Amino acid sequence: MRSYWDEVNLSLLGTRLSAAGVARELGVVGNRSPVSVLPVAGVFGANASGKSTLLLAMSDMRRIVLGSFRRGDQETKLPRRPFLLRSDGAERSSRFAVDLILDGVRWQYGFEINDHQVLDEYAYHYPKGRQALVFHRNGDDSGPDFGPAFRSSGRTLARLARKNALLLSVAGAAADGTHPDQQGVVALIAPLFRWFRRSFRLVESGNRETRITYTARNLKTPEARAGIIRLLQAADLGITEIERLPVDPERVERVVRIFAGLDDEPKRGREVEIPIPDLVRLHHAGTEGPVAIDPRHESQGTLAWVSIMAPLFDAIRVGSVLLVDELDNSLHPHLVRQFVRLFQNPGTNPRCAQLVFNAHDPTILGDSGQRTLGRDQIWFTEKNEVGATTLYSMADFHPKGDEALGRRYLQGRYGAVPMLNPAAFDRAADAASS
Repeated sequence: MRSYWDEVNLSLLGTRLSAAGVARELGVVGNRSPVSVLPVAGVFGANASGKSTLLLAMSDMRRIVLGSFRRGDQETKLPRRPFLLRSDGAERSSRFAVDLILDGVRWQYGFEINDHQVLDEYAYHYPKGRQALVFHRNGDDSGPDFGPAFRSSGRTLARLARKNALLLSVAGAAADGTHPDQQGVVALIAPLFRWFRRSFRLVESGNRETRITYTARNLKTPEARAGIIRLLQAADLGITEIERLPVDPERVERVVRIFAGLDDEPKRGREVEIPIPDLVRLHHAGTEGPVAIDPRHESQGTLAWVSIMAPLFDAIRVGSVLLVDELDNSLHPHLVRQFVRLFQNPGTNPRCAQLVFNAHDPTILGDSGQRTLGRDQIWFTEKNEVGATTLYSMADFHPKGDEALGRRYLQGRYGAVPMLNPAAFDRAADAASS
């Protein structure tokens, strides 16, 4: 899948290395002891090592779950990105899986696809602490198997499924009223579908204007407006007020549907065509009072902070998973640290929303005196000898509690840094100037 050839696992389970007061203890049905869950994971590595690809793969999973049934027909290709550095990469299937807790119940869900069909799909839950089948489906013509409690209600659902559509996607459409009301398995699995709808939303440079539009829409409610203004002021950007400008209602509705998962997200590198001047205008403190600044004159850092407000509030409000590509892009390290702290702090993140981000700035790793992330919240990506990405945890190195993580990372103690030859740069510069 993309730059990943072998299976990798990103875990947000707490460990003995978890920083004090960061991991959340979640009660799980059937477990005598709570499960320790981390609210943040940060991914670091060299350029083109697969950091962004990891987030894109999670976003891909969301898009397939939400849209494989609603969009297209029997001939529509499934939207996946095969490994391209091997001649047989396009022939290899792609697999996705999540293990999560919903309302105190553990769930396992996953699927395997190629370009044209679902090869495998399963859902299990643990309503009494033991694994129970919801459904399992493979690529043959035998149809899905349902758990004993759902065999009757599952028959209608199974008839709606296409070979290139996930059963969870069908169940989500049924739960939304796209098809006649279903009971049983649909009612049970609807929360899982809704989790995908509000989780794995990707914040990246290519959808910044979409997110600014979404932030502007949230200014309509007094509570959200007050929260956005407070965060803008806390960022020391000199902003005193944010003004919502008239926007084409149809375009705003398109943005809302994108964030709800009901519409296609912008393709990577392409933005929804809504010019920045039609979104918001910020008022800055001036010598003679607040001054409204034309949006096209705002700094990239200011626009980056404005654009991330609505996704941040959405995630914390409902307790979802937010993905941020290059969190440190255009933002000062102190501002990045405060953004992460909003997720780390139980007081500002009471529903245990989770943040998964990537970055280059080693100051986020911290030193022995001040850390933004715990030792088990840091992950690294690295390319192997055939160009495939490997993912591994800082915890694998068993770092000491007082270890200067940022400095040691730059020294290459944990890998995941580019291997650069200064002489090669010199030779290239000499060739260019001759």
